[in-house]
Order: sequence, then C-alpha cells, then structure tokens
Amino acid sequence: MLQFFQWCWRAIGLCDRLGMEANRSFQGFLYYRHTICLQNGETTAAIAVFLLGMLLCIVVPYLLGSLNAAIIVSTRKYHDDIRNHGSGNAGLTNMTRVFGKKAMWLTLAGDAAKQVLSVLIGIVLMGELGAYVAGLFCMLGHIFPLYYHFKGGKGVLTAAVMVLCIDYVVFLVAFTIFVLTVLLTRYISVGSMIAGFALPGIVYVRAMLRGIPPSLPSLAFAMFIGFMLIVMHRSNIRRLIEGTENKFSFKKKPEIETK
Repeated sequence: MLQFFQWCWRAIGLCDRLGMEANRSFQGFLYYRHTICLQNGETTAAIAVFLLGMLLCIVVPYLLGSLNAAIIVSTRKYHDDIRNHGSGNAGLTNMTRVFGKKAMWLTLAGDAAKQVLSVLIGIVLMGELGAYVAGLFCMLGHIFPLYYHFKGGKGVLTAAVMVLCIDYVVFLVAFTIFVLTVLLTRYISVGSMIAGFALPGIVYVRAMLRGIPPSLPSLAFAMFIGFMLIVMHRSNIRRLIEGTENKFSFKKKPEIETK
C-alpha cells in the first residue's frame, strides 16, 4: 500500500514537472502537432489532430473511470455488491461504513490510480486542456460506469485526485475546507458539497494571487465539478433535511464483518 502512494506521489510530481501547475508551458504532443499544422496553414490536418486528441482524452479516461474500485473490491474480495448495502452508493464512504478500513484503503488506491493515469494521459496528449478533459471524463466514468449499468459513485474522490494532480495548492485549500466541515458537522456529504461549492472561488483567488487571470479550462471545469458534486449529493440533501443522514465515525464497526 505504501508503494502505491509513493507511485501516486511520483506521478503527481510528474504532472507538475510537465508544466501544469508551474507555468502551463507543456502543450502535449498532439496539441503541439495541432499548433504546427495551423502555423503551416494545414487547417484540415490541424482540426483532425485536435479532434483525435480530444477523443482520446474522452474515451480512454471514461473507460478507466468506469472501473469502479468499490464495486470491484466488494464483489471480488467480499463476494457482495456494495450497491446493495448502506446508502447504495459505490463510493469510498459507503465502503468504509459497510466493509471497514481495509476495504476503504483498497478502494482509495484503485480510484486514485485510475484518475492519476487519466490526467497523465491528458497532459501528455493535449497539455492543460487535455488534463482537465481527461480528469473530468474519468470522474464521469466513475459516476456513470459503462460496465456497471451506469450506476457508480458520487465522484468526490476522483474529483479530488484530479485537482491534486493539476494544482496541489487548490487541492490543499479545498481539502482543508472539507476536513474542517466534516470535523464540525461529522457529515462527509456536507464536507464534499461545501468543498465543491468553494472550488471555483479557490481557483479564481489562486490565479489572482499569482498575478494572472485564471485559465478558461480551470475555471469552467471547477464550476462544473462543483455543480456535479452538489447534484450527485441530492439524496444526501434530502436525508439531511429529514434528519436521517448518517454521521461519519472511524470508531463505528463495519456493518459487515470481514477478515
């Protein structure tokens, strides 16, 4: 498990060295080719290369995102579908409540890895824009997995890992807001929604403090991610209003005893 997190940290460092957080100078191989074609007056070829790059940044990450770790771990290791228990959500929080901490770490490892890989694919192919597109479609694959009848998780973890890969400062601020909210309320859902709601503002302030306006992809995708996180928690909002939402605690025993 420690080796996995070391691998993820190296991959995140690679994202930074490729220029995402530092100066956005890395264009991506296909995006660079697209630019060269435009400079040479080859408009048709430029459009074809751009569309190919975007298609790869959509399809491959979506298929990776559809590999839902919670469903895989619960069905392969525990021979039960997580969607049949607890809140019915195939995500990290429900896995922790139902199967315990070991299941939580396995789920975290699997879902984080697919998003790190997706963002790297996006960066290498299409630079900053590719990273955002690939990360978003990995998140959408997690929420609406092709392999599991389009019933997956809420996308909180995949969204967080995407932000971490692209700009770790924005992630740290959003994660701090999440942790403080959970500590105050003991509701994971509330922490996720508040952090998602704050994300566009964090991206904007982060850019202005660096003396540059926020890029259109960073602000647009932050707004969409924040919107999706709130929409995907609509059942939690209903339970919060009704007073039936479960509070989170590591001290609680899992609903199903596992070895």
